[in-house]
Amino acid sequence: MNAKPTALVTGASSGLGAEISRVLAQEGFDLVLVARSEGKLFALKNELEDRYHVTAHVFASDLAQEDAALDVYDFVLERELRIDILVNNAGFGDSGTFHEADWSRQRDMVQVNVVALMQLTHLLVPHMVERGAGMVMNLSSVAAFCAGPYMSIYYASKAFVLSFSEALYEELAGTGVTVTALCPGPTATGFEAAADMGAGSTMFRHADDAATVAKRGCEAMLKGKAVSMQGAVTKRLAFASRLVPRSVARKFAMRMNR
Repeated sequence: MNAKPTALVTGASSGLGAEISRVLAQEGFDLVLVARSEGKLFALKNELEDRYHVTAHVFASDLAQEDAALDVYDFVLERELRIDILVNNAGFGDSGTFHEADWSRQRDMVQVNVVALMQLTHLLVPHMVERGAGMVMNLSSVAAFCAGPYMSIYYASKAFVLSFSEALYEELAGTGVTVTALCPGPTATGFEAAADMGAGSTMFRHADDAATVAKRGCEAMLKGKAVSMQGAVTKRLAFASRLVPRSVARKFAMRMNR
């Protein structure tokens, strides 16, 4: 059994996942780093262990594969690791019209953004409840607050994550376990290119810094907040989405996503 508190971070090889891992290592947490790219994970492991004197475990896994979360869970059990923090960060987006989209990519997006997140939470939270302590951070987005034409499945997946996280936060009240939905706006992580949005898209012209979003998100999680909205633009958009008609919000999102 590990002596230090340990955090499991999915999508840890780059972007927000890597930055969140750095923040938690600086806070003294050992890490379980999960992502597809084993080489990048080992590079991050070496960096964290050298800089922060923590132990980082690497598990390369493609969470788009059915029940990949079970493999992650088995890895944790085999090494008798106690997971104190679960960060469900892994996810990706895609752009274009739904009826013309590649079906397998849309299916994989739901598997990673929603199903794997659900499964890891379902597997690890009971251990936290039994101990009477634990934290979960799920990566949602400002996209959760309205429909997103040309990125329909991505926006819908993030709306699920936000609703799911808030519901669990209330269900787990009094258990010692908290759930935080991190809702950043556009962030400089490489998401734009991975989602095939094209260089210089409107949405990413004023992207937030990934290290700053990670730091503030971790601070919110460690304080036990249910929802953490990062950046002034994000907060304004989330507030505006509650005031304007949904037809207006989705047309605005459509212009941003083109």
